[in-house]
Amino acid sequence: MIAFLDGTVAGKTLVSAFVNVNGVGFEVGMSSSGLAKLPPVGERVVVHTYMQVRDDGMSLFGFLSLEEKALFEKLITVSGVGPKVALAALSSYAPDQLADLIAAQDVAAVQRIPGIGKKTASRIILELKGSLDEGIGGLFAQGETAANKALEGAKEALLSMGFTTAEIDLSLKGAPEDATESALLQYALKKLGS
Repeated sequence: MIAFLDGTVAGKTLVSAFVNVNGVGFEVGMSSSGLAKLPPVGERVVVHTYMQVRDDGMSLFGFLSLEEKALFEKLITVSGVGPKVALAALSSYAPDQLADLIAAQDVAAVQRIPGIGKKTASRIILELKGSLDEGIGGLFAQGETAANKALEGAKEALLSMGFTTAEIDLSLKGAPEDATESALLQYALKKLGS
C-alpha cells in the first residue's frame, strides 16, 4: 500500500493532481479544497494517500491532511458511499465541519453534498455518528489503536477480494479483539466459506 507521496506537483485537473516522485508520475484523485491548497507546479508536496484496488484497476486518492484522509476512509465504509462521493463530501465541507455535522445528526446539511440523497445522508449519520461524537479528534482516538488498524486492514483485504461490506461485517462479528490482521482475515474467510 502507498501511504504517502513526497515529490513535486507536476500538474492538476479539476479532479486530480499529478505528483512527480523521482521521475515517476502518480495521478491522485483529490477533493476540490485539497487541489486548491496545492503548491504551484514544480514545488515540493507531501500527499497522504489511500489506494483502492478493484477488479478493473487501482486508484490513488490523496489528502493534504491526515484528518481528511481518516474521514475519507470512514466515509467509504458506509454502504452506498464510494470514493467519488466521499471526495465530494470533503469538497463541500472541511473535515472538522463534516465531523461536527455528522455528530449533530444534521441530515439536511449532509444531504447538500452532491450525490447524496436523504437516505444516504441518514445512513452516513447512523453508521458514523458514534465514532464522530467528539468531532474529528474522536476519529483519531479510535483509529490509532493496533486492534482498529488490524480490523481496517482485514476489511480492506476482504473488500479487494470482492466481498460486500455487509458480508464482511457479518464475517468479522465475534472475532477476537486483539487479533492480528492476518488472524482476522483467516477468521472471516472461514465464516465466509462455510
